[in-house]
Order: sequence, then structure tokens, then C-alpha cells
Amino acid sequence: MNPAPFALGPALLFCPADRPDRFAKALDRADAAILDLEDAVAPGRKEAARQALADTALDPARVIVRVNAVGTPDHDADLAALARTPYRTVMLPKADGRFVGPLLAPDGGPYAVVALCETAAGVLAAPALAARPDVVALAWGAEDLVASLHGTSSRRPDGGYRDVARHARSAVLLAAGAAGKAAIDAVHLELDDLAGLRAEAQDAAASGFVGSLCVHPSHVAVVRAAFSPSEAEVERAREVLAAATGRAEALAALPPGASADSGVLTVGGQMVDAPLLRHAEAVLRRAEESGQGGQGAEDDEGAPGGPAGGRTVEENGGRR
Repeated sequence: MNPAPFALGPALLFCPADRPDRFAKALDRADAAILDLEDAVAPGRKEAARQALADTALDPARVIVRVNAVGTPDHDADLAALARTPYRTVMLPKADGRFVGPLLAPDGGPYAVVALCETAAGVLAAPALAARPDVVALAWGAEDLVASLHGTSSRRPDGGYRDVARHARSAVLLAAGAAGKAAIDAVHLELDDLAGLRAEAQDAAASGFVGSLCVHPSHVAVVRAAFSPSEAEVERAREVLAAATGRAEALAALPPGASADSGVLTVGGQMVDAPLLRHAEAVLRRAEESGQGGQGAEDDEGAPGGPAGGRTVEENGGRR
């Protein structure tokens, strides 16, 4: 049986798997916790992290475990540890054509896989990965991507992504969308740059990503707010859909043989056709999923998801 569709987000928070004292806190603050056996754990701490994973009970429906990449010495040991837990969603880093799987749980069924496309080979393999029935979502990462290209920086001096990273982001989103799978946006590594994070998360939500990866608790509230439509966006969506409903009712009331105008509406001076109706439906769907009634972004401090700023990556999560 294939895994269920991915339904977590929008804020997915990394937590080092060798810090079980932080597991519950991470899960409490975010929509899902990613217990990281890969980059967040030093080589000498891998076995302790696996033991902590097996010994600490959390809600398995909201936990993702990032194992080490296929072909590395730690990958099989990670899967053996995972088999001793109730967790069934795996993040596979540096996923590419070497991932032939499926990764099987002890009951013989496949793990639900979030394929992390973060190398040149992984980005090019994104369509094939998204087509796999065991892959429920694609994510991407800029830093390992640039490293795989022997580059030195994923961002321009102004803080924006370089073109190669922007291309990879779009390629992963398109591959996921074409296969009907979820796409998850990359982490924002500048911990105190909440304005930059907000802009990227707002763009991710508008473009079609279902969530963003977070490396710091203070990022959770910003991401949640960015994925929650503003009151103005919700009101506009309702206005557009109400106009479409009214027009449909008017057309249904026309006598037989009467001519109708085109299938295009004008709402508030804007032309509205079928794609814009789907945009409006997506806005209302996100408002409902956010549970915030379509309210706008909250202040960063004091909002759900943890305090803003002040902690280090080593304290709260691992960089990729």
C-alpha cells in the first residue's frame, strides 16, 4: 500500500537527533519536527542519536526522520534504528538516481519519503523522484547544491538567491506539482534576518509550496504567518468566488437558446477567468488550513512558534 499524501506544514523544524531533551519542544513549537540524523549530528554522536531516536516517544504523525544519504556508511544503520520506532516518514538527503528503494518499514510497507533534491544530480532527478509512489514530497536545498557544483555561495551580496539556486527551486516545485506531490521550500540560514525569511516564505506560499524548512524556533511563527493569507486576500477571494457563483446562477436561469457572454468575469476592475478562480480557492483553502481565520501575519515576537532571535544553530538545529 502506498503512503498517504503529505499533510504536514507549513513550518517544519529541524532538531538534532542527539538532543532528545529538545524533541518535544521542537514538536510543540512547530507543525512537524524533523529529527536529524545527518548534518546536525557529529560523526562521533551518530550512534547516540540513533539510540535517542528509539528511546524517545513522540507523535509519529508529526515526526519526520532525516537519515543519512543512500550509499553512506550511516544509511543502513539509520534505517535499522528507524525500524525500532513508530516513525514512518523519512527525509532522504541528497536524493538522486541512486535512490532505487523503496525504503521498507518492518511491516513490509514503504516508508513515506520526502526526497531532498540538493545536488545537481538530485535536481535533474526531481521528476523521476516525484513520480515514485513512495515519495510523498520533494524538498530542495541551496547550500549542498552549490557545493555539488564546486561553487562558493548560493546567494548574491544583496541576500537573494543566485540564478542556479532559483532555477533549482523552480525545477523542484514544478516536478512535484506535475506529479501531484507536495513541495517544501528550503531553510533560511540567516537566523536574525526575519524580514528576508518572511519575503521568501510569502513567495513560497504564493508559488505553491506547502511549507518551509526551519532551522530555528523563531522562524516558525514567521513561516506560519506567511502561509496564512491576510484578511484582504481572503476577502478578495470570497468576492471573486461569489461573483463566479452569481454569474453561474444567472447563466442557468437563461431561457433555452439565449446567448451568453464570454466565460470571463470582471471583479474590482480585474479580469477573472478559470485560473484566477483556482487561485481564489487556494487562498481560502490555506486560510482554513492555517486555523487563523484568514488573519494577516502576526508580529514575530510573541507569536506562536517560539521567541524571535537570540539562539544559535548549534543550540537549536543543524545547518544543511
